[in-house]
Amino acid sequence: MAIEVTSGAVVYRRSKNGIEYLLLESQNKGHFWGFPKGHVEKGETLKETASREIKEETQLELPIDTSFNVYTEYDLPNGNHKQMTLYTALLDDNEDVHLQAEEIKNCGWFDYQDARKQLTYDNLKTLLDQVNDHLTK
Repeated sequence: MAIEVTSGAVVYRRSKNGIEYLLLESQNKGHFWGFPKGHVEKGETLKETASREIKEETQLELPIDTSFNVYTEYDLPNGNHKQMTLYTALLDDNEDVHLQAEEIKNCGWFDYQDARKQLTYDNLKTLLDQVNDHLTK
């Protein structure tokens, strides 16, 4: 069993209506909704991976807040084991998101409740819960 290490971030912005979260719909066969993330490349830190993946998937260059992170691990259908760390990244202007067409089908900004409904997997909903609790303290 191989271990796949991934990193990314829960990208958010503050609007007049409160916090909104950026979710991405993948191009893969499942078309699942999640956060910008990807595999850690050789010699990269988790923070560097998160920053690179956000830029690759959205063209946004955002500061990664490493003072808080969420973590999950799970088994994949191919028998591998995935370890995922997500940081937070604040978009503090109205910069446009430009999607990486090869990997990302769609994106959207969602308030907490709608983001929770839109996320495909329960473990991502749990991570969003933790991030939202942290950001709204």
